[in-house]
Amino acid sequence: MRLRQLFLEKIINFYGPFVGAGVRLQKMSKDFRHARVAMKLTFYNKNYMGTQFGGSLYAMVDPWYMLMLIKNLGPEYIVWDKAATINFRKPGRGTVYANFNLTDAHLEEIRATLVTQNKMDYIFKVEIKDKDGKLIADVDKVLYIRKKST
Repeated sequence: MRLRQLFLEKIINFYGPFVGAGVRLQKMSKDFRHARVAMKLTFYNKNYMGTQFGGSLYAMVDPWYMLMLIKNLGPEYIVWDKAATINFRKPGRGTVYANFNLTDAHLEEIRATLVTQNKMDYIFKVEIKDKDGKLIADVDKVLYIRKKST
């Protein structure tokens, strides 16, 4: 388990898809409840119009809530990314940022739901913003969660 933690904290910025997209994990809290991700506009993630490529914008928000839930719910739960919807609001012309916050309320709701249901889908909302705080895109991330069979 320590290797996975080291990967998430240190090595994930060298993960091929993130390198190609220019995605960088700037900060991950020790309790895996808060993360901040940035993506600079580069030759590798620029689209035909000279702005952030939509696939790269999605890549920057893809794995974080799944990883944060796995760390916080523990080994008795199964968590998978299931679906996502991204709404592009404004072209990204420079560095963009996304913040991820996993609260006690999220965890309590998930655990309480799984007491009475076998599985569930949980939707997290993520905003991608530019350096001035202007909304570039918003994403609904759907995660599939269930307790492991005993």
